[in-house]
Amino acid sequence: MTHNETRAGWLKEGAIGLTVGVLYGTTSVMVGHPLDTIKTKMQAQRGFERTTMVGTLSKTLRTQGLIGLYRGCVPPLWGSGIFRSTQFAVFEAAYTYCDRHETLKTEIPGTFGLQPRVLLAGVCASTARAIIESPLELAKIRRQTGQSYEIRGLYKGFSVTWLRTVGLMGIYFILIDSFRRNIPQFFSSPVLGPFLLSGTAATMAWWMVWPLENMKSQVQGNYGKDTPLAQRIMLTVRERGFFGLYRGIGPGTLRSFLANGTSMIVMSNAQKIVTKMGLRD
Repeated sequence: MTHNETRAGWLKEGAIGLTVGVLYGTTSVMVGHPLDTIKTKMQAQRGFERTTMVGTLSKTLRTQGLIGLYRGCVPPLWGSGIFRSTQFAVFEAAYTYCDRHETLKTEIPGTFGLQPRVLLAGVCASTARAIIESPLELAKIRRQTGQSYEIRGLYKGFSVTWLRTVGLMGIYFILIDSFRRNIPQFFSSPVLGPFLLSGTAATMAWWMVWPLENMKSQVQGNYGKDTPLAQRIMLTVRERGFFGLYRGIGPGTLRSFLANGTSMIVMSNAQKIVTKMGLRD
């Protein structure tokens, strides 16, 4: 569903998604990690509670140098290739498997053509991603904020990670599916089309779930007391106002658009190469 190539069987599509998804994941980290570091510091590191995006960048460069922006990049660099490839593999396999069930291919009224299989595949893909991503995110955030971590605590914050990921990837896949059906010519473009479509879909999805991303960073970064999610949200609003939930969205938006747009260029062209090589036959 993330491409307009002629589809193979569900197992083969899953295997292809697993392979090209590695390219998406590693590209995303290489392009976006410095902005992700700034975002995380603004959300979850003491001493950066009031700094702006530019102020956080300046303070990081002054105290840690350029390498400080890439602190914590190792876990997501290899991990992102794994969980993003898994996410695309599970989605493509589940989406293609649903071809045999007509009820899952019936358009949902009032959704401009959205099919239930997109939602079902999105939840499956999000859950698979969250299981792999959650400990890697914790390790990354602890490194970005200058903390240590223990193996036994790597799944701290899994529930909020899962909620964030289901919302994030659900919206992303819905938008990509809509773009694929309504403006397919953009998918045939080698560069500009994939960059704009994926960058836009990912950024809109992040805007919708940003409060959960903020809370995830706080929980995994040991910021504040351990409290239930709803209570943590209310405390953040009380201390910082409603827009405190959207702290770090500036660097987050830039990271999302640039990283996901660039990554989709790489992955969509890899999908075309797979077809040309006859691997879908």
